[in-house]
Amino acid sequence: MACVAWAAPAADFVLRLVGRRRRRLAEAGSPGALTAVAATTVLGTRISALGRQPLAEALLALSALLWPVLLLVVRHWRRRMPGAVFLCCVATQGLAVLAATLAAAERTAWLAHAALVLFWLGLVLYGLALARFDPRQVLEGAGDHWIAGGALAISALAGATLLIAGDSGLYLWDDDDRGVLRTVTVALLVLDLAWYVVLLAAEVTRPRRGYDLRRWSTVFPMGMTATLSVATAVGVPWLR
Repeated sequence: MACVAWAAPAADFVLRLVGRRRRRLAEAGSPGALTAVAATTVLGTRISALGRQPLAEALLALSALLWPVLLLVVRHWRRRMPGAVFLCCVATQGLAVLAATLAAAERTAWLAHAALVLFWLGLVLYGLALARFDPRQVLEGAGDHWIAGGALAISALAGATLLIAGDSGLYLWDDDDRGVLRTVTVALLVLDLAWYVVLLAAEVTRPRRGYDLRRWSTVFPMGMTATLSVATAVGVPWLR
């Protein structure tokens, strides 16, 4: 089902690109276009967990090709952006998760090191996005403001996946480096949970009734938190 859900919009994008090339290229320059990278990495991570590493590697390659092109949306950033601005972090951390997952599965050190670089880059992009995020969106946003928390969730998941890769028999970093990574991962998880409190309180204070396509972003952070997986990796018993 996930493969069908991914393939359908991918095919639609290709068909529209052929028929309405100018319009689709314009859409590719929007923050929402980065969902293509994020969706591909999520699918690749799941496929890797099923043991189909060659297919997961192909999806990693596709994501890596799309990522630098779509990340050009950073050039169009302005002040007071909606929550979609955090998708640059989500796409980058999605790549980190998939690369770290494959590194652990195939005992490939260079993939883990590449994932670590992407992990730190994703955090930098989060900081830049936060500086351009419109705080009023917390009370007025139509749903995509929840990506602010979801980006932290997938960042924590990326950190946890890197910790798992380090325990897979590869020598990737020393104990001090592992300690830093573990501390940052726990901090990201705590900040993510704090965001949930703020966002939920805002939803109760200012209910936003009615359907809006951007409401998918409200579900996204919950799925990305993956508390059990993160807790197992970083050793936080009270989260299990």
